[in-house]
Amino acid sequence: MSATAAANRDMPGLYGKAGSLRSERRWALIWAYISLIFSAIILLTPPVYMLITSLKTSAEIADQKGNPWIVRNPTLDNYWELITNSLFQGFFINSVVVTVVVVALTMVISILAAFALARMRFWGSQVLATGVFLTYLVPDTLLFIPLYQIVGGLGLLNSIWGLVLVYPPLTVPFCTWIMIGYFASIPKELDEAALIDGATWPQMLMKIFIHVALPGIIAATIFAFTVSWAAFVYPTAFITTPDQMPLTIGVVSQLVRGDVFVWGQITAGALLAALPPVIVYAFLMDYYIAGLTAGATKG
Repeated sequence: MSATAAANRDMPGLYGKAGSLRSERRWALIWAYISLIFSAIILLTPPVYMLITSLKTSAEIADQKGNPWIVRNPTLDNYWELITNSLFQGFFINSVVVTVVVVALTMVISILAAFALARMRFWGSQVLATGVFLTYLVPDTLLFIPLYQIVGGLGLLNSIWGLVLVYPPLTVPFCTWIMIGYFASIPKELDEAALIDGATWPQMLMKIFIHVALPGIIAATIFAFTVSWAAFVYPTAFITTPDQMPLTIGVVSQLVRGDVFVWGQITAGALLAALPPVIVYAFLMDYYIAGLTAGATKG
């Protein structure tokens, strides 16, 4: 009876601790929701305002008396005028060509380099792997002048192929770093089993590791795609002729005429330019997170 009485006396303390934990979790959840709502408002306000503006006519945009957050006469004319504009179509094609070529070059270089550094383990491989990571930490602005001189010396200024040459130094280091981490996380037994069966290193890469490391490859591809598609500073400096401009700078440069800003078409063009990355991230976000997590925690 004495033991039972002692246990009963301790129960209020246990209930009190459990209640305190529940209260802390409830407040933590409340603050998490508040933070998410606040972040969503900050992040979504610009694109929502752009969408509202893109649905307005030029006269409605210029009307200072109306509420800028309300569309009185919604229209898709801004989108239609851009889509049917041959110059805008050229911007889109240039962006697609540059992005596809850069992503292909980046992934070929990154996969081969990461596989060699992570799996073959030759003398100096660790130093080279560290060098790849340090290269990624170099600010893009420090590469601006040497890359401009190289592109100019090759006669590729005002050409989309100059951008194809410029972007890989910005994408390859990070993609290689991701792939090194992912390749390093794969069990060594796969190498040993493949070597015993007589497979060569290229055969191991093509038939085993590329399939196993698919999430990491997708993550690196998404990063290279985003950098190539959304780049603004380098195209602004390297491209000045309209027929060679990518979408990111073509819309702004051609829709700002002196002190006249065609805001409806500018916002519509910006939203259209942002649409491909949004679609890619919407469908491949899980792979992107998995690849980044493996690349950051393994190796």
